[in-house]
Amino acid sequence: MKIKIALATILAIYSSTDMAYAAKRSIKSPDGKLEVITDVKAGTPTYMVKYLDKIMIDESPLGFKADIGDFSSGMTDVKQVERNVRKHYNQDRIKRSDIDYEANVLEVTYADADGRQMMVEWQVSDNNVAFRYHIPNGKERRSAVIEKEESSFKFPPYTTTFITPQSNPMIGWKRTKPSYEEPYTNDSPMSAKSLYGKGYTFPALFHVGNDGWVLLSETGVDGNYCGSRLSECKDGTYSIAYPMEGENNGNGSSSPGISLPGTTPWRTITVGNTLDPIVETTIPWDLVEPLYETKAATAPGRGTWSWLLWQDGSINYEDQVKFIDLAANMGYENALIDNWWDKNIGKDGIERLSAYARSKNVNLILWFSSSGYWNDIEQSPTNVMSRPIPRKKAMKWMQDNGISKIKVDFFGGDKQETIRLYEDILSDANDYGISVIFHGCTLPRGWERMYPNYIGSEAVLASENLVFGQDFCNNEAFNATLHPFIRNAVGSMEYGGTILNHRLNRDNNGGTIRMTTDAFQLATAILFQNPVQNFALAPNNLEDAPAAAIEFMKNVPTTWDDTKLIKGYPGKYVVLARRNKNKWYVSGVNATSDKLKLRLDLSSILPNGRQTAPVYVSDKNEGVKTKSVKIKNGIASELTVLPSDGFVMIIDAD
Repeated sequence: MKIKIALATILAIYSSTDMAYAAKRSIKSPDGKLEVITDVKAGTPTYMVKYLDKIMIDESPLGFKADIGDFSSGMTDVKQVERNVRKHYNQDRIKRSDIDYEANVLEVTYADADGRQMMVEWQVSDNNVAFRYHIPNGKERRSAVIEKEESSFKFPPYTTTFITPQSNPMIGWKRTKPSYEEPYTNDSPMSAKSLYGKGYTFPALFHVGNDGWVLLSETGVDGNYCGSRLSECKDGTYSIAYPMEGENNGNGSSSPGISLPGTTPWRTITVGNTLDPIVETTIPWDLVEPLYETKAATAPGRGTWSWLLWQDGSINYEDQVKFIDLAANMGYENALIDNWWDKNIGKDGIERLSAYARSKNVNLILWFSSSGYWNDIEQSPTNVMSRPIPRKKAMKWMQDNGISKIKVDFFGGDKQETIRLYEDILSDANDYGISVIFHGCTLPRGWERMYPNYIGSEAVLASENLVFGQDFCNNEAFNATLHPFIRNAVGSMEYGGTILNHRLNRDNNGGTIRMTTDAFQLATAILFQNPVQNFALAPNNLEDAPAAAIEFMKNVPTTWDDTKLIKGYPGKYVVLARRNKNKWYVSGVNATSDKLKLRLDLSSILPNGRQTAPVYVSDKNEGVKTKSVKIKNGIASELTVLPSDGFVMIIDAD
């Protein structure tokens, strides 16, 4: 009898162990360095991420709760499918133009006690993990509301953060927040609370001690879902959070609704033992495809933008002629006319300005407010882009007058209703051959590839803040060293930089004081990536700016065939190389209080290893000058970069 009981116990233990083992799945990247391990613990699907056998994300829960069932508990692993995906694509408007993507795929299907299923699809490429949920048809349901995600990211306790807080809804100027314009923390402990207690926006960068780095974001978000964020940290764990009820002035649901069968957006995890894979990743675009064909591909280029320095007072016919002339003198393709043009210039005036600009080979970009009912914006035109009938009328008028780009500002948050507005504007604009910039807006999530006429988004504390406050000027260098590692790593960034005025007002004699050098400003034209760059140059710069700076700005490209991180650390300094055709532009800035002496290893971009290259640097007498730097065996001769200073080196790639 005792023998039978003992045998039964052994068999039960063996059976339990076998089931637990069966639930554990592992998938590795093609190079074998990155691994995802999935499991089921007490009915909850979980996962873990390792890189070079070191834990980057510890065991974290998966799943979601919906009106059709709870898919985060009481689940069992019932099926797995493994496969491989490979694709090659060309993409303009991002950090690389020619891209090969290969990933190993694991699809794990889970079921609850009633047999209701959901599947988690994993794609693991070199240095990148992505996952999303597939939800099949219910027994009698063809739609679902996703009420809450349990998807989480648990970091080792020694992790520090480079993240920006989610603001409270309907606060700030004219009740326009959230607008992804909050300051970043810098190497902060995970125990630190966010500024508003509402978690953090994507993307989010984490330094996992000596083991490496992790960048979290999401991609593939369109009108079928909402934009998401990270929750407050609890015991080292951040979870996916949906928009707040108060966003968009309370209009629309915070919980996304999807048709069945359906999928959620991709959550992305970029991992490396250095920062190189973080800066160079293309995962936001690897996972998505174009949603439609464009009638008029977005034309990259440079532009002038009077409002950045001359503000609202410049939105008149005479001043806009001056900035059109500036664009023509610089060889720029665009001139952006900001808010109040409908009141101060009028449609007839815009038609004349557009004709004048075209005679100078310059195109107008027109500003619109996105809204009429979810904030208190007075700046007009309002109540145009928010509804299809006035929107299409305005777009037809622009098409008739040769205006092919618009900038749409002041959106209301991340609810599905708001994401649909972004998509509707892009789709309608495409019908009229118009490309779109978004400002006061959410993070782009794969949109450069999904929407062929999309240009870029602000979604960052951008250059306009230099005019608004001296504190932002004092921190300009610090902020510049963050963006290549975080915000600009996952999407085009409409920053509006490169200011050559030393005083940030119309006459270059008052207002806030720029604390960075002219060479620093040239460097940001390379550091900050957006296919249409609207620079903060002013007509007076043709006379008072260094001749070398104007020469550089006349020839600076805005699209890139490749991007490489040379060296750097967020908040301290960065040296970044971008290639346009057969030229590499190596750009660096220093945010520390000490001078940097840099011997740059350029062997990753210079296979021939030896040449002499021009470099734009600061000069006490001239402001900016060019000098020659020798490169031998891929190593450049030493450069000295002062605090709040920068440089740009131009290297032949052939």
